[in-house]
Amino acid sequence: MTHATKAIYKLILTDYVKVSKVSVEDMLFDEQDINRSMDKIEVIDFHQTVELNGIKFWCYTAGHVLGAAMFMVDIAGVRVLYTGDYSREEDRHLRAAELPQFSPDICVIESTYGVQLHQPRHIREKRFTDVIHSTISQGGRVLIPAFALGRAQELLLILDEYWSNHPEFHNIPIYYASPLAKKCMAVYQTYILSMNERIRNQFANSNPFKFKHISPLNSIEDFSDVGPSVVMASPGGLQSGLSRQLFDMWCSDKKNACLLPGYVVEGTLAKTIINEPKEVTLMNGLTAPLNMQIHYISFSAHADYAQTSTFLKELMPPNIILVHGEANEMGRLKQKLITEFTGGNTKIITPKNCQSVEMYFNSEKMAKAIGRLAEKTPDVGETVSGVLVKKGFTYQIMAPDDLHVFSQLSTANITQRITIPFTGAFGVIKHRLEQIYESVESSTDEESGVPTLRVHDRVTVKQDSDKHISLHWTSDPISDMVSDSIVALVLNISREIPKVVVESEAVKTEEENGKKAEKVIHALLVSLFGDVKLGENGKLMISVDGNVAHLDKQTGDVESENEGLKERIKTAFRRIQSAVKPIPLSAS
Repeated sequence: MTHATKAIYKLILTDYVKVSKVSVEDMLFDEQDINRSMDKIEVIDFHQTVELNGIKFWCYTAGHVLGAAMFMVDIAGVRVLYTGDYSREEDRHLRAAELPQFSPDICVIESTYGVQLHQPRHIREKRFTDVIHSTISQGGRVLIPAFALGRAQELLLILDEYWSNHPEFHNIPIYYASPLAKKCMAVYQTYILSMNERIRNQFANSNPFKFKHISPLNSIEDFSDVGPSVVMASPGGLQSGLSRQLFDMWCSDKKNACLLPGYVVEGTLAKTIINEPKEVTLMNGLTAPLNMQIHYISFSAHADYAQTSTFLKELMPPNIILVHGEANEMGRLKQKLITEFTGGNTKIITPKNCQSVEMYFNSEKMAKAIGRLAEKTPDVGETVSGVLVKKGFTYQIMAPDDLHVFSQLSTANITQRITIPFTGAFGVIKHRLEQIYESVESSTDEESGVPTLRVHDRVTVKQDSDKHISLHWTSDPISDMVSDSIVALVLNISREIPKVVVESEAVKTEEENGKKAEKVIHALLVSLFGDVKLGENGKLMISVDGNVAHLDKQTGDVESENEGLKERIKTAFRRIQSAVKPIPLSAS
């Protein structure tokens, strides 16, 4: 996110936690979560390109609120512009949304106002100040429900300038009653240079956000409701908070006025009173007559139809996805845009919430030759050989020696060695290899003096001792296959050589195997029954829950007063024996 957005982000989410009416268990996040998330935010400057896993993105000024950005995302050459909330109209403090210098393949664009048109800005400002002027002049009070961020700062600039030009109103107080707006004001004062030229020129003389005629109001208890006044309070929908408290106090007096300056959401009181019902329900549940004047003058920083259609005509994206709008308004906007783009191949999509949109793009994969490979232009039909390196969605061909120059890769040689038991004559191996390979050269190792064979000029076979040979080679696909074949050949020769074993050694080996088997049997019995000890006459004494059994290891017989335990031990011992001492090969 942008630097200004990060500064505002914590203020807005912390305010949500404080004013939220849901239980702690139902909260999506708390202040600790917000603080932890701050370290994970990576900020981006406008027009700064960031690349992540081959995906490039950068942002443009969106003109909606301070710090708002439109993002251009480049994925394998397919460019997607996501406008988010944007406005192509410069207001008193923000720049208009920028026009990207090239057309995206897909434009995901807001449709908040559908086919509606905003009045020219100077007319809206005059209507706004005229309503306030007339209401104050007849002794009334003006309530301006506004969101804490964006429109609040814009309207305060208008009011402060109007009061400066009308000395007769200097004794009439203006309040902005939003703790969040007050905190956001500090951010606005910090990021003056991110705003339009008008504000930057004013800042050369004084800070335009240090208002001369406007004071903050913390709570209803601090408000002295005596005589005419102008109060800007949040929330903008009049659903709760200070704006709703003041509305309930003032709605019955026809001298008062409620001025709605921005987009109103369905289901809120602000949306209801636009139709000027005769009565409204107060927060205490009682009804009261709605006598105050209701004025809707939109200063919303969302694009209207004129801005949206002009923006899209200048970009001419082949694919348009409409989002952030009511279904009916979005549908009307789609139909009107279709008439605007007749004759072209523009595709307009209006997905529902959570509906995925799939698009397919065909693109040729191009590999760019760099480094030494690029020094000579190849002839037509000539094969260019090198290492193909993929980074993100780009491909490059380079010589292996250039890897460390143009990439984070480097080349290395892996020398492999394997030792194989072999007690036969070394000449037998040479004879067998010569039947398979054309090139088998005999020599002697210079360091150790042992005989060697060089196979296919890739693998070296050494006779390390009377019992072992070793293979040495530099790893590559062909050398690996040659070495595998030599290993297989040597192992086959070993199987064919008659095996002679001295009788005494065979007996000794059998005794060792018997001892090992007894240890394994004892360990498995312990794991099954727990208490296993060597008793009299070489029998094993097994105790389970006070019941004792004696097991004869030679015959497998079990003695015990507990028949259940006796059968369990007998069955377990039989299975263990069959696993530890399988049927010998000679028995077959």
